[in-house]
Amino acid sequence: MSEETKQDDEISLLDLFAVLWHRKTMIIIISLVAIICIVVFSIFSLVLDPEISPLPNVYTPRALMLINNASSSGGGLSAAIGASGLGSLASLAGVNVGGGQTYSDLAQYLVGTNTLLDSVVDKFDFIKRYKIKISPRASSRKALKKNLTASYDKDSGVFTIGFTDYDPVFAQQVVNYCVDYLGNWFKDLGLDKNVMQKANLEQNIQNTFNEIRRLEEESHRLEQSVSMAYGSGGGVSIMLETQRIALELSAQQEVYKQLKVQLEMINVSIASESPIFQVLEKAEVPDQKSKPSRGMLCIIVTFGAFFFSVFLAFVLNAVENIKKDPEAMAKLRAKKENVRIYRED
Repeated sequence: MSEETKQDDEISLLDLFAVLWHRKTMIIIISLVAIICIVVFSIFSLVLDPEISPLPNVYTPRALMLINNASSSGGGLSAAIGASGLGSLASLAGVNVGGGQTYSDLAQYLVGTNTLLDSVVDKFDFIKRYKIKISPRASSRKALKKNLTASYDKDSGVFTIGFTDYDPVFAQQVVNYCVDYLGNWFKDLGLDKNVMQKANLEQNIQNTFNEIRRLEEESHRLEQSVSMAYGSGGGVSIMLETQRIALELSAQQEVYKQLKVQLEMINVSIASESPIFQVLEKAEVPDQKSKPSRGMLCIIVTFGAFFFSVFLAFVLNAVENIKKDPEAMAKLRAKKENVRIYRED
């Protein structure tokens, strides 16, 4: 690099520093005003009631669920979605019901459905809480979706639901309601076959047990009738009926044994396999805000004001240089005159 080039670079850096030094008062004032304003704003937003504060403290409780995607293969999920009537809607939402779909995809889709959103809105009276007057149903859904989050971690298989609000207790209640609603929805869809089979077996066992009790009571009554009708012609028919009931009772008892064996096998299967939807941790009332970070906001605003003042200093310096340059001013006047003549024409 030649001496002349080095000298030009040094002169340029000196010129830049000279511009900043000449405008140092403006730069300092703008930066100080920005610092004072953002600090006052931060304190003001903290002191005010959260409902009217422009920047209130908000809290985000989260609930953790374990979703077993390994059970979503084999077409069971597709059949369940199709049977529930969610197939076309899920396709529009990006859940491929034809193949490659997972239970975590379904869970994320269900969190954003109008059915769940409307249930939460009605349960916690979002329309009144957020003072919604225009398009209350659509606006309340948007207000809920804005603060309701759902995410899935593929590495751990953990599905997370969170809700942000200035009231930590309210936010916790919303999250846990969504968790319960989602868990019941998975049960209603019949995705966990073992759980469904267990419920059916328990119902069949109860029905069989009730039938056995009925037959035992009927058999007891007939035995009494036999002793009372002994010696008459009707005693033979009663004895035959007693034998028939005894055979039916024996059959029901055998069915009851088989059902109990099947129930034990299902219980072993459930114990050895992970359920499709399992709540790991429900949301707790947070005692620490999730945002905003007022300290970071003050730093960002301060640096922004400083760089803006530096940029403004160079702009003002450029304007002054143009005003001092006769040739530049003559060109500006000529352009201004041409524009005036053009407008008059």
